[in-house]
This record gives sequence, C-alpha cells and structure tokens, in this order.
Amino acid sequence: TAAGGNLNMKTLNFDVRRMCQLALLIALELLMGYTPLGYLQLGFIAASLLSIPVAVGAIVLGPIEGLILSLVFGLISFAKGFSSTGLMTQAMFSASIIGSFIVTVGGRILMGLSTGAIVLGLKKLLPKHANFRCLIGSISAPLLNTFFYMSLLMLIFYNTEYIQGLSQATGLTNPFLLILSMVGVQALIETAICSVISFTVSKTLLLYFKKN
Repeated sequence: TAAGGNLNMKTLNFDVRRMCQLALLIALELLMGYTPLGYLQLGFIAASLLSIPVAVGAIVLGPIEGLILSLVFGLISFAKGFSSTGLMTQAMFSASIIGSFIVTVGGRILMGLSTGAIVLGLKKLLPKHANFRCLIGSISAPLLNTFFYMSLLMLIFYNTEYIQGLSQATGLTNPFLLILSMVGVQALIETAICSVISFTVSKTLLLYFKKN
C-alpha cells in the first residue's frame, strides 16, 4: 500500500541518516586520534578528548553506535601504543602485546557498552528528561574510560617491574590507591573537559534532530 511504502521509505532514510552520522563520528574519532585535536596539553597534564565522539554517539545515536565508536577508539589507542614514548605504555607493550590489547581495546569497548547501557536505561526510565540523559552520558564516558583502562591495567600488569617500581616509589601497595596517585588529577580534568563538550554537542544535536 501507499502507506506501507511511505513507512518503508522513511525507515530507509532514517537508517541512511544514522549510518552517515556514525560515519562522521568515526571520521572525527580518527582525526582526533591521529592529530593534536584529540589531546589538550595543560601544563604537565595531557588530557585526552577521544571519549567525546563515543559519548556523543551513545547519547544521540544509541548503544550500538557507541560500542562501534569505542572499538575505533580502542584500536587507535592500541595502534599508537607501538610508537608511544610514554613509559607506562612502553612497559605495558614490552610485557605483553595480548595484555596491552585487552587493556587498550577491551577497556574502551567496556566503556562504550556501559555508557550506551546507562543512556538507554535513562531513556526508558526518564524519556522526557533528555538533558539529564545527556549530562549523565557525557560524564559516564570519560569516567568509565579511566576506570576500565586502569582496572584492567592493574589486573594484568600489576606484578610487572614498572608497576611494582611505582608502588615502591610511592609507598602504595593498594592497587586502588596506586591508580589514584597515577591518574587522579588528570582523570578529573579530562572528565570535566570531555563532559562539558560532550553535553553541549549531544544536547545541540538532539534538539536539531527533534526539529528535523
């Protein structure tokens, strides 16, 4: 019928639009990952902004798109790890390539899945509170990124010479306290910056898509 044809056409147009939006976010993730656009140097702290496209994708498009973007994020991180000059990354890749893959890629996938699940749950529980959903999703992505990355790092590499050296140097034998000493301030700064940008972008896009 004509009504059925119109419905199918609208569905097709919607799917094509979502694919194009996802492709743009993937391109943005790649651009940020391989250029200075994805990193903000604040004195001695280098804040990563790569969780922003993941958060925006999970909020605006959905959990599957958030998962795909987090996979791209993880693969970028893994690929760049081979040429990294960071002492911790060098130690990690020297100790175990498989373990490094689990930390860099697996941690980001868990971040994307969790952020998408949180946003989806809020959408079902509070369908009329889009701004709140944007806020929580924007905060969740960078926080979960740090949480899963560092948790897997400690789980897999805690007994390596580099981590044990840090533990002895700081006098901290508790892995949780050691994580806080390593990334505490940077994690807070990254979360603040990424949350503000992700919230602003996702809120704007949701308003735009609602009108169009």
